[in-house]
Amino acid sequence: MNHKNRQNPTRKNPVRPKKRLGQNFLVQPGVIEKIAAAADIKPDETILEIGPGTGNLTQELAKTGSKLVAVEKDPAMVKILQEKFKDAANVEITATDIMDFDETKIPAPYKIAANLPFYLAAAAIRKFLESANPPLSMAVIVQKEVAQRICAKPPKMNLLAVSVQFYANAKIIDYVSRGCFWPAPKVDCAILQIVPRPGQGEASDEKFRAAFFEVVKAGFSHPRKQLANNLSKELGISRQETEAWLSRNNIEPGQRPETLSVNDWIGLTRTRAMDYNK
Repeated sequence: MNHKNRQNPTRKNPVRPKKRLGQNFLVQPGVIEKIAAAADIKPDETILEIGPGTGNLTQELAKTGSKLVAVEKDPAMVKILQEKFKDAANVEITATDIMDFDETKIPAPYKIAANLPFYLAAAAIRKFLESANPPLSMAVIVQKEVAQRICAKPPKMNLLAVSVQFYANAKIIDYVSRGCFWPAPKVDCAILQIVPRPGQGEASDEKFRAAFFEVVKAGFSHPRKQLANNLSKELGISRQETEAWLSRNNIEPGQRPETLSVNDWIGLTRTRAMDYNK
């Protein structure tokens, strides 16, 4: 596909992409349509778009007729968006950092669709998964490597994968070439769909959640070392107690953290709370 002659999305404006804000504008219509389709917006649902930039995806999402809240940090882009959507009754432009945005005020149910800045992706995803008002789903563009890490399975798990899969199911919808953005980033991307599990069970229990991440972070403190060593050292538990704890969960002391599933970590948290919570 030839991207050399693609129109500069800010041609009519003096604004230029800001590297510090991770601005790589999505300019390929086919990809814009794919992420809008992956969002799967129904008539009674609100759409939250993070970092709309010049509004190319916003324009496609607005066609659904659903209420669309577009949150943009860059004042220059806010002006462009306000002008572009001044006659769109269903589009609301909010000028703020998404990490400061109060999503509890969004009418439920809502879904997220976004081309996420690379530096913000993991933090934004975690913010909404842990929210008291989580979205029904997220369809987001992230770096290809980040999407693959989030969707990993044993024996290739990682801290990011466990952190997301504790709350939700995640899958890669499609890969996106770097040439679909302006300016083109140095890496390819992927459309990632994340669907929080209804009710979330123990993930909605703040005390259990804190205990879970304490165990997981201890386990992944040195990914290439044996799990028993990491847990014993980081949690201040004797090696003997740690091995007994792992054994009760059918986990070998010599296993490495990337071989455990999310359910394994949940089991360890449950039994640690029972056996070691002091």
